[in-house]
Amino acid sequence: MDEQRLVTIPEAFLKGLERKVEGLKRLVEMSAIFSSAFDPDALISLVMEKAKIYTDAEACSILFYNKETNRLELKEGAICDDEKPSGSLQKKGTLEMGQGIAGAVAETLQPLFLEDVRDDSRFSQEADRFTGFPTKSLFALPLVGRSGLIGVVEILNPRKKDYDPEIVQQISRQFAIAIENSCFYKESVERERLKQELDIASALQKSFLPESRTFRKGDLSISAVNMSAEKVGGDLYDFIEQGEDKVGILIGDVSGKGISAALYMARFISDFRYITRHRDPSDIVLSRMNSLLSKVPRGMFLTCIYMLVDVSTGGVRLSVAGHPPFLWITKGQVKVMSVHAGPPLGMIPAEYPATTISLEKGDRLLLLTDGVFDAKDKVGQRLGFENLVRFIDTHQKERDLVNVIISYLDVFSKGTERADDVTIVELRWG
Repeated sequence: MDEQRLVTIPEAFLKGLERKVEGLKRLVEMSAIFSSAFDPDALISLVMEKAKIYTDAEACSILFYNKETNRLELKEGAICDDEKPSGSLQKKGTLEMGQGIAGAVAETLQPLFLEDVRDDSRFSQEADRFTGFPTKSLFALPLVGRSGLIGVVEILNPRKKDYDPEIVQQISRQFAIAIENSCFYKESVERERLKQELDIASALQKSFLPESRTFRKGDLSISAVNMSAEKVGGDLYDFIEQGEDKVGILIGDVSGKGISAALYMARFISDFRYITRHRDPSDIVLSRMNSLLSKVPRGMFLTCIYMLVDVSTGGVRLSVAGHPPFLWITKGQVKVMSVHAGPPLGMIPAEYPATTISLEKGDRLLLLTDGVFDAKDKVGQRLGFENLVRFIDTHQKERDLVNVIISYLDVFSKGTERADDVTIVELRWG
């Protein structure tokens, strides 16, 4: 029989293995925590608490790296101490790169352990003012993720000395990646939430416009198109029957784009429909709208044209509030109708003079917002009002002129994002 051989293993070696096994258990435990935490704030708080317990430290803090300022920032909720193990000290502060121990670790991306901070000239009392702790010993680790430096973890006054530094560094690497993942997840959720809200806002805004973009009464035909540069916008149009023989037509453009313009637009449409129930002339309607809009927050205004068309005679009475000229296609010509106007609504007290014109059979009116002629091509060249008028003059016999113009804009702006909302309203008489 073979004799069994006894091997003597030094006690220090065994203790080292025990520490390594214990450290690996901690690593597995922390990995499970990282993989289950999706909220960055909750993840940071939990990891700081675990790190403090693992090293039996008085406190743990994280300074985050701000790429824009190239500084380390101690934010609210980034300190875990004995008195508030799951809470935070409500303090903020910043360190320059290279300043103090944390700044040095951020610059070199190498961990530092100081048994006595007084022995290192890089230690800054500024850190103690941030944390509120008199620091005696310190373990600082860089947090480096896939995109580079995220921040620096500082373990303050650790009482446990036999932890495995390599395991701690591995934990810090996983923590850095977990922070990136949780931030990405949070941003993704926020983007999806915002997208859903914008979809809802867009649907609600469209509900303020006429259900159909075409309208006909007697010899009057109306067609319109409205396209927002973003999910929601500030352009608007409307047509409302004003008794048996009149139709009110509106086109408007709120200053700005986005949510604020959409809210302003919704407010305007609601007030406009209420005021036009009285079937007042165009100048009275715009004067009343101006008075109402002067009560909303300053900084926003609206340009518009409001006209009343008599479907029995073709007579038109209209008023303009700072809006671009409309086009009158009559007798083979395209007339640029720049009539007497008041300022945009919601700016100052003003009057809005009325202008009258008479349509003949076959006449067309084109009302549009500045997003039509402000369209740009891929080299940044603006279409311009005069070029638009020339195009319309060339294509004035097209039956579906609105869509012809839209197709022209699509070709002209191909390869670019629409910079402004686009709205066109066409009136055809006869």
